Amino acid sequence: MQRVILSLRTKLILSFLAVIIVGGLISLIIGSRLVRQTLIAQAQLKVKHDLASAWMVFNEKLNDIRQIVALTASRESIAEALKRGDTSLLQRYLNRVRIDFGLDILTLTDSSGKVIVRTRNPQVIGDDQSRDELVRLALKGAIVAYPQIITGENLRLEGEDLAAQAFMELIPTPRAFPRTQNFESSGLVLKAAAAVQDEGHRPVGVLYGAILLNRNYEIVDRIKEIVFKGEKYKGRDVGTATIFLHDLRISTNVRNEKGERAIGTLLSAEVKKAVLDEGKAWIDRAFVVTDWYITAYEPIKNVEGKIIGILYVGMLEKPYIDTANRLMLTFTAMASLCVIFLLVILYFSTTQIIRPLQKMVVATQEIARGDLSHKVEINSRDELGILAASFNEMIDQLRRANEELVEWGRTLEKKVEERTRELTEMQTKLLQSEKLASLGKLAAGVAHEINNPLGAILIYSHLLLEETPKNTPAYENLRKIVKETSRCKDIVKGLLEFARPKEPEMVPTDINETVDRALSLVEKQALFQNITIKKEYGQLPRIIADPSQLQQVFMNIIINAAEAMDGRGTLTIRTSLDSDKEKIKIAFTDTGHGIRPEDMPRLFEPFFTTKEVGKGTGLGLAISYSIIQKHQGTIEVESRVGQGSTFTVILPLRRESTDDRKSPDSNN
Repeated sequence: MQRVILSLRTKLILSFLAVIIVGGLISLIIGSRLVRQTLIAQAQLKVKHDLASAWMVFNEKLNDIRQIVALTASRESIAEALKRGDTSLLQRYLNRVRIDFGLDILTLTDSSGKVIVRTRNPQVIGDDQSRDELVRLALKGAIVAYPQIITGENLRLEGEDLAAQAFMELIPTPRAFPRTQNFESSGLVLKAAAAVQDEGHRPVGVLYGAILLNRNYEIVDRIKEIVFKGEKYKGRDVGTATIFLHDLRISTNVRNEKGERAIGTLLSAEVKKAVLDEGKAWIDRAFVVTDWYITAYEPIKNVEGKIIGILYVGMLEKPYIDTANRLMLTFTAMASLCVIFLLVILYFSTTQIIRPLQKMVVATQEIARGDLSHKVEINSRDELGILAASFNEMIDQLRRANEELVEWGRTLEKKVEERTRELTEMQTKLLQSEKLASLGKLAAGVAHEINNPLGAILIYSHLLLEETPKNTPAYENLRKIVKETSRCKDIVKGLLEFARPKEPEMVPTDINETVDRALSLVEKQALFQNITIKKEYGQLPRIIADPSQLQQVFMNIIINAAEAMDGRGTLTIRTSLDSDKEKIKIAFTDTGHGIRPEDMPRLFEPFFTTKEVGKGTGLGLAISYSIIQKHQGTIEVESRVGQGSTFTVILPLRRESTDDRKSPDSNN
């Protein structure tokens, strides 16, 4: 038999395909288990929390009964009527309380436990309830409320209708533990008892009240409403709640095959063994009547700690199983598509493996013809790759030499461009400086020429304003002329100061005193009434400076800070020496709205302002910066939008010499 010879490409594809299929099957099996376990674990965690919510509803109802009984028993009129033996009054009053608060049972005994008033069945009295544990504890002065089982005989004492409500015939249930009797006559109640006391706080009787849970769906339906929000899956309720009397469903919203409440059905045997027999909580999947649920069961105990029933919440398992199945179908479909996609990739990738062999043949032919520029593109590290690398190394050496020459040319061109750009920027700055100098001279001349006419306009407009009655339209127009003319004069004054600032008169100066003088000139203004000023002055030596010019700088910064805070906030002024003790720092920190990053580079430009039109000239910070520069200092600004700004004036420290300390008049 002739042996089948497979091509190299076929061998590679079959090998990869086997690995992909085996790996995919293992991943699907493990993934399916993980998805199911994860979903079920999440459902169990949820149902555990749901059970805690169910207990809250259950205990809330029990506490309501306790409060009703306790408050009713504490009424003085009950004790007085009991002492008088006025049973007709007690019957009427207690019956109204029972009806108003929806109690099934409300009964009053004397101090020995003998029933004297039974509101639901008033003809039956005189029986002894002292053997009841709750009544016995209440006679000792306690207020108690617990679940309790009442026999059918005792229920008939409270009312034949209650005995009928409690009576249930057992319905055969799959997976349930068999019972010897096929009916249940006892009832599970939420019961509370409290002592009726006289003026000396001595028990003269006991009042107990209860609601019967058999066929009472208030608690389970409220649990379903609060916890599960009425959620449905394929027409069925997702969440259910049940109250068991031992292993018998007496109150539930679990439905049977007919869609009716599954009253009279029994608990599954495995859950009964764990919860009723062993007293453990059960949080796991369980078969409930007709279907599997993810469930949580916990025992209900009476006042003596005995297990008398079970509280249950559960969710249909099917939605989670269906979700897991859909996920796995999706994963399977995706895996199948991936296999097809990988086969296509394998086809082309094997082509990449075969192609180098073909290229080696072509390369040897080209080299044989003397074409040394030919390059073999093989990325493998086998013998063929080593051979191709040796061939390509020779070509690479020539290529690298050429690339180095090209790179040197690019570097030289880049350096020429950078130098040209620097020269252009320097020329632009020089032209700008010349323009600003010419503009300053022109501005100073123009300001000087218009200053006198502005003064005349201001004087005559003031005179006209004083002569014009305030109730005429012309008065308001003249007032605006005066205001705007004054603003023009301020702008001209600032322009003159900026264009031709006077040289500072250097004298020994105390910075802290200078800051205080600046503050004293502005802090009485209305703008500062709601601003808190904090002073943190350091011990500073006197320096040689012009105090009046520095005072002008400090006033400009302080006023700007107050306006940035809209007249409400905290201004902190801090003076200190730097770490080298060569400079003095005066920091003004406000809690205002801050400065936008795009405005920071233009803060000290003439006529730049962020204030509203008519509320600033834009020269204050420019003049201040010019003054500080003449003092060989600088101004630094830090700001965060919405948090505030800090302006720091930095001045060189020139200690006062002996000659500096002499007053200007010392030679006279």
